[in-house]
Amino acid sequence: MNGWIFRLRAMALGWGTVGIVYTTAALAQGSGTAIPETALDRLIPFDPRGIWLYLSFFALIPFAYLRAEALRLPWLARSMQLSAIVSGVVFVLYPTTLSYPLFDDASIPTRLLRLLIAGDSSQNCLPSLHAALTYLSVWALADARRPWQSALAALWGLAIACAMVQTRRHLALDTSAGLLVALVCGAIASRRPFRSMRMLP
Repeated sequence: MNGWIFRLRAMALGWGTVGIVYTTAALAQGSGTAIPETALDRLIPFDPRGIWLYLSFFALIPFAYLRAEALRLPWLARSMQLSAIVSGVVFVLYPTTLSYPLFDDASIPTRLLRLLIAGDSSQNCLPSLHAALTYLSVWALADARRPWQSALAALWGLAIACAMVQTRRHLALDTSAGLLVALVCGAIASRRPFRSMRMLP
């Protein structure tokens, strides 16, 4: 299979599954339980300007599928699929939300944040799939033969995680839960029975 087609197919199967599960869960869930802010959250004050880093997530995912070693792509796709399924079950059984801040200025970052809020679910908070996919992408890009790529991916992922809290799309608790989901699902996807499986259609 052509290298580019293989990479794009892996991205469609992995990331596409996330979109399907995320949307389905939002339609099937009831009212959410509010997650309280912690001291850690208050160390990062709300600022709509974090939207730029937050949205860079949508560049990190394709970057991971296009730049990671080809042999890692089936693992990355399976890990994202598993993360989506696990998170989707939690979203339906225990929907969560948070106290979203009020803001009314007319700056471009604020307008972008409003557009994001209008098209996003307010209840798929814990675990953060945004955080889970970010971590998995950084994991896939980590390569001892490419130290600069690995360092860039790690810094990029950390910046996105901070922006999640800065824009109050997530809090430290659900971001941490997303990282845990990524660790567990990534480990499961790397086990031999899963390595021998084709990526889910």
